[in-house]
Amino acid sequence: MIYINTFLFYSIMGHMMENFVYQKIDSGILYGYWTPIYGLAVLMILLIFAIIKKKIKNKPLRALVLFITSAVLLGILEMSGGYLIEKAFGRIFWDYSNQKWHIGKYTSLKMMLLWGTCSLLLIYVVHPFVRLFLKRIPSFITIIISLAFLGDLIYTLITLS
Repeated sequence: MIYINTFLFYSIMGHMMENFVYQKIDSGILYGYWTPIYGLAVLMILLIFAIIKKKIKNKPLRALVLFITSAVLLGILEMSGGYLIEKAFGRIFWDYSNQKWHIGKYTSLKMMLLWGTCSLLLIYVVHPFVRLFLKRIPSFITIIISLAFLGDLIYTLITLS
């Protein structure tokens, strides 16, 4: 349940960030108040960190490897997500081609550096506290929110394709 809670929580937080920080009206392809690429990204970061933590004992080196690995992999995730959304649904939610150091339309060096920095903040500052909260969510709440998410996903796939 902790992984489902993590995915849902950060999907919702990602949606909130885009709406309040970036003031985007349209955050992702789903109708509900979540942007699942953020939940997926956080799960990837947690997995990457678990692997790095086992392999690298030197903490500064571990942080550097986490930064670089997260920046690259989340850049690829962002690029893949943008491409798949455009091809599957004919919509473009972000386009960095007018930015300096863009890498195609869907990511840029600036964004990859941001993802690397956010990964460090997530692992060392945010997630240790959030994890305590996520562990306390009752299973029935997780099931209800998961069913709402799956319903939204199915409805989106039916109506947008």
